This record gives sequence, C-alpha cells and structure tokens, in this order.
Amino acid sequence: MDLELTNQRFIICGASSGFGEAIARQLLREGAELVLVARRGDLLREKFKDYSGKINIIQGSLIYDDTIDQIEKAAKSGELHGVLFNAGGPPTGTPLQTDMKDWDSSWQLVMRWKIDLAIRLAPILTKKNYGRMLFIESQSVKQPLPSLVLSNSFRAGVVGFAKSLALEIAKQGVTVNVLAPGSHETPAIDRVIKNNSSVQGITYDEAKKEMEENVPVGRMGKAEELASLAAWLLSPKSGYVTGQTISHDGGVIKGIFG
Repeated sequence: MDLELTNQRFIICGASSGFGEAIARQLLREGAELVLVARRGDLLREKFKDYSGKINIIQGSLIYDDTIDQIEKAAKSGELHGVLFNAGGPPTGTPLQTDMKDWDSSWQLVMRWKIDLAIRLAPILTKKNYGRMLFIESQSVKQPLPSLVLSNSFRAGVVGFAKSLALEIAKQGVTVNVLAPGSHETPAIDRVIKNNSSVQGITYDEAKKEMEENVPVGRMGKAEELASLAAWLLSPKSGYVTGQTISHDGGVIKGIFG
C-alpha cells in the first residue's frame, strides 16, 4: 500500500531508540522528511547517516523549554504534516513507594511537554486544514500495570488531553490519536523486567519469560510492527480515525473495547 508520505514532513520526538527510531525509519522508507529530536544528537547522526538529505536533527531534552522552542521554530520553517509525541517513561514504583518529588518530575517527563508542544503545533496544522498528531503511551492507559503508578496516572492524563484536542480540531482536518503499546522488544522494557525480577526474587530471564507467557500471542511485540501502524495513522489514509486510543499489545487488554 502506498501511504502517500513522499516528501511529507514530520517531527519525531524520542527518535534515537525504541519506538521513535522504528517509526522514523518506517517513515523514511515511505519517502518522508523528518525533524528528529533526542538528547543525543551524535547518536541520531550515526543511526540515520544514510538519510542525511532527508533529516534535520534537534538535540535536547523534551522537558526543557529551549528544546520545545527549537521544535516550534523547525515546525514553522517549512511545511508540516504531522508530529509524533514519544519519550521514555518515569521510574517504577507503587503509590506508597513514591513521594511528591517523583510526581513533580514525572509530570514534566510524561505529560507537561506533550501538552505544551501540542498547543504550539496545533495552530500550524489547523491553519492549513491538514495534520496528524500521534501520541505513544502505554497499555496501562486501559489496564493499569503493577508498580507503575506514575506511568499509569500521567499517561492516562495524556489520553484525556488527546481526546479533548481531537474533538476541538477535527473539523480543521487534523487527527489526534494515541497508540497504547504493550510489551515490546525495546530498551524501555528492561526497566520493567528488572523491577519484576527484583520484586519477585527471580532472575531477569525468568521475569522476561513470565511476561511473555502472559501475552496471548506468546511473545513480545517488535517495534517495527508498531511502526507500520503508526505510519498509517500519520498518513493521509487515516483521515477518518481520530480521538482513538489503539492497543498494540498481543491481546493483553482483557476489556471488550481493548
């Protein structure tokens, strides 16, 4: 299927590894042009050296206003077709294992920057009556995960924001959706496996195997699998899908609307 992404321009946050990297590579294969954002610019340049003519790089942390300013400037410097909101998650822990410093820092890491950037970029997209906004969150927004109270809480808040924004700008041709991935073979899953290993007193490999056995399809997902769905949601083909939170979890979510 031709996703009609040739020469379309996207901003990809958290592009240096995991889902962000996989989605960036998928879009580049489809002919898109990208603004890649990550803390390590050198890593981005090395990983995407074969696409030097199709990318621009912004080095910086998404929790800092200076980085958001740079992204906004890049968005205004050329035609923009969409943006991927993606970054790492907060520390593990149960409610009683956290303190207010954890909550304050996690608000910055998981939620605040996404709201700030979305509010800045939405007018750019609505002005030309076309755009795609896609948030990468977690299956925890549908079914909270043990020992991940910070992620459970703030990612659910992002979904509420995204749904509200989707309704506000739908008539201007801009879609807003959320992908809710389950366990995938990405660097981010390591912290969850390590926490499960520590809590249960089992080895890392045992904790990983247990996690895989709890997935109905019997394995973890691949970032490339999620990337193919993300590319479609970022394409012109998905114009009638907005305000949705779509699971990509191998069947883990038990709810009938999972």
